[in-house]
Amino acid sequence: MNKIKNIFSGLIVITGLLIHSALLCQPTMVPIRPKPYITGEKLTFALKYGPIHGGDAEIELRQARLNDKTVFHAKVTAKTVGVTEKLYSIKDIFESYFDINSSLPYKAIRNVKEGNYRSYCELIFHHKDTTVYSSKTDSLYKVIPNILDILSSLYYLRSYNPVYFKTGDIIPVVTFWDDEIFPFYLRYKGTEIVKTKYGKMKCHRFDPVVEPGRVFKSEDDLTVWFSADKNFIPVKAKFELIVGTLKCELEQYTNLRYSLTIIE
Repeated sequence: MNKIKNIFSGLIVITGLLIHSALLCQPTMVPIRPKPYITGEKLTFALKYGPIHGGDAEIELRQARLNDKTVFHAKVTAKTVGVTEKLYSIKDIFESYFDINSSLPYKAIRNVKEGNYRSYCELIFHHKDTTVYSSKTDSLYKVIPNILDILSSLYYLRSYNPVYFKTGDIIPVVTFWDDEIFPFYLRYKGTEIVKTKYGKMKCHRFDPVVEPGRVFKSEDDLTVWFSADKNFIPVKAKFELIVGTLKCELEQYTNLRYSLTIIE
């Protein structure tokens, strides 16, 4: 039972890593391009531990109004399903309200429900003052300019043209996570052909450097693939955990701005 809890209590953290670890770079060296996403885009992922379908994660993008301003509102819902839900229920929600042009966040929400554990936090970003307010501690934190939250980082990265990445590039990442400035590094590994539910796809591979010990065996145990087409969406992630291999695979998609490119 403890092993099951250890595996699936990390579903949302891992889902966050799918977005955060794999997508959170701030590549100022890469030219900006027209936004490859539109309101209504929805991506659904299946999380599997071996043959066990342990959870689902959904990422949805909408437009909203925040402080009399039109913004993008992104929301991730990750939850356990089937036998895993009966053993240890998890439902975590991450939300981000961010600028339509710059993708810089104005507000982020983290709502975690894991077994009997509950945690709720709102972050308010003040970019002019380079501060972030956290409702969790009722505190104001000094941060660096243009800092991102977990979810807005996905759309920030997708605004850049990945063809300008070079194999071996190491991209620094800085976000605000769990009331701390969270630095990260992302390695670009080039393109690969990946098998998906929809057929074979050419993908960009990223290997984020993760912290070993608590969940991962080493710093190289997370790999994420993004479609090498105009959409640049996350397609697959593989996590080599201390307790086994966890995969996260694209299950459904709707309202992509461009047609998904399938090789065969």
